[in-house]
Amino acid sequence: MTLLGAVLAGGESRRFGSDKLAARLGECTLLDHAIAWLAARTDAVVVCGRDAAGTMGLTDLPAPGLGPLGGLAAALDHARRHGHATVLTIPGDTPDLPVDLAERLAEIGAPVFVRGCPVIGLWPSSCADMLIEHLMQSEDRSMRGWARTIDAQALTLPDPIPNVNFPDDLAALRRTER
Repeated sequence: MTLLGAVLAGGESRRFGSDKLAARLGECTLLDHAIAWLAARTDAVVVCGRDAAGTMGLTDLPAPGLGPLGGLAAALDHARRHGHATVLTIPGDTPDLPVDLAERLAEIGAPVFVRGCPVIGLWPSSCADMLIEHLMQSEDRSMRGWARTIDAQALTLPDPIPNVNFPDDLAALRRTER
């Protein structure tokens, strides 16, 4: 069994004011950074919630508009149908992830997520049907709520993971990149 990487990329970028995943950091878009980070650590990569040139795009399950959990459900379903035991998820707006993050999550074992950034996690594909059912029956659409439902562990990192919500966040990352 192998590891599927999934970029959760279905957000609307309201706070950013335009499609933030198309914004550039260095030579690449934020989405390209996420895909590249996962490609170096997983056996295959998908993008959930949008199309991405050169990478398989998945439509959220059981329907669009369910937030990151809809993307996770699509990734888990795809992983299970294609022989991947687990899914490593990251959002598209965190281009400065620790190099060893995947290994640290794997040391704990799925299900596990990053405390303070629960869209980053390692999830067993065997939970696909359970998550789809949860989304069809529950009003709780939070990643933290889902993590509690399946008794996922939380990995505490020594430093917070910077993410891009506003143009100023991207500008700050550009300054530190130099």
